[in-house]
Amino acid sequence: MSGKILAERYEVQRQLGKQTGRQTLLARDLQTQELVVIKQLFLGSDFEWQDLKLFEREAETLKSLSYPAIPRYLDYLEIDEPNSKSFALVQTYVEGKTLQEHLLSGRTFSESEVKELAKSLLEIFNYLHEEQESPVIHRDIKPSNILLHSRSGHSVGQVYLVDFGSVQNQAAKFGGTITVVGTYGYMAPEQFGGRSVPASDLYGLGATLIYLVTGLHPTELSQQDLRIQFADRVTHLNSSLIDWLEWMTEPSLDKRLSSAGEAWISLKNPRIIDKNSIAAQRQSSAIKLTKTSEFIEIKIPSQGIDISLIVVLLGVISVMLFLIAVSDNDRELLIAGIFLAAAGVLKLLDSLFLEVRLRIDRQQISYSTDILGLRWNNSPPAPRQDIGQLEIEQIEYTRRGTKQKLSTVSQMIIQAGNQKYQLGVKQGLSESEIEWLATELSQWLGLKIQRTLTDGKKKISM
Repeated sequence: MSGKILAERYEVQRQLGKQTGRQTLLARDLQTQELVVIKQLFLGSDFEWQDLKLFEREAETLKSLSYPAIPRYLDYLEIDEPNSKSFALVQTYVEGKTLQEHLLSGRTFSESEVKELAKSLLEIFNYLHEEQESPVIHRDIKPSNILLHSRSGHSVGQVYLVDFGSVQNQAAKFGGTITVVGTYGYMAPEQFGGRSVPASDLYGLGATLIYLVTGLHPTELSQQDLRIQFADRVTHLNSSLIDWLEWMTEPSLDKRLSSAGEAWISLKNPRIIDKNSIAAQRQSSAIKLTKTSEFIEIKIPSQGIDISLIVVLLGVISVMLFLIAVSDNDRELLIAGIFLAAAGVLKLLDSLFLEVRLRIDRQQISYSTDILGLRWNNSPPAPRQDIGQLEIEQIEYTRRGTKQKLSTVSQMIIQAGNQKYQLGVKQGLSESEIEWLATELSQWLGLKIQRTLTDGKKKISM
């Protein structure tokens, strides 16, 4: 094989890999003298047209990509030889060892290296998934498709993602044919049904990193409700990293991190969550929370009538009746009485029928109120990408002229550009409900909760 010339240009150096009906070669481009990788697909007795479709899709995808951590497309060939016919994809050669090779040689990865590796791959995913014309989903993230170059004792080195033979782009997604591709153990559950989304690559990355920290292939680990059970084998890891890996490999798309950006933010800012207390709060609260991969929506029902409201309404009615009784022909007093009556009615409607709705989807955040089917926006909607901060603010009320604290109330603030969206005591939320909703929003948005204290004069970060 060594020394063979393909297409009168590429001199084969050695074979890198071989599978039924295909092979991968290291060759030298005789025109540039650079080393290249040639992937060759043969037309033989075991040839299937679906293989050629995926092969051509890989070539077209690489041709459209330009990223330092992805091999670059160089050429596409049809090779006719006396005993065979084949197609060949030529791409740049990346020197290095795969994660699989590192693991098989006994190399281990520290927690900081795992995070560094995750960061590099999430940056690659962000490029692929955010391609404007045609987002690209790799669909086969696993240790043998990740190359490390120049790894040192203090760094994983340069990270490369290779082998786009299972790639799906948006154009191919609607082709009408279901194609199940990927590698068992690293495939997200939805891929078994022929469905792939950006979160499918996140699952593959999570499963790959679980292999790194446990030394075991995902299929060697037990499962419970399709969840990979690995936490008991990595007690040396920080609990926040374990939680993040569980989040990345959630079987349900609705519960899994949905984008590379969200995954990176969540890795930097781990969620702090008491699952038992949140479950209890969800069950006991009248608030309706709906959370899917596409949106999160909070509906806060009316507060109802309590003793304080009854006292206020009785006072309003008393003053109103008095003004009407003494107004006689005094038009101004009569108008004042009518205004008080209207205020009382509005307060009653507010307490009985007002519903507050906060909704965030992939495009925007909106905040609206609804009374008897009439809805209006309290604040203008803002683009989802403008959301930059999630805050729980504690406000201390003190007696004027003294330092004696009277009470402390909390509110949750979502900052989206110049817009602020607030939920708190005004909407009848308790402190535990605010904590619960903030935690749910933090998970969905991938934002760390900022905590501040305001004493009437200044705001202090906690």
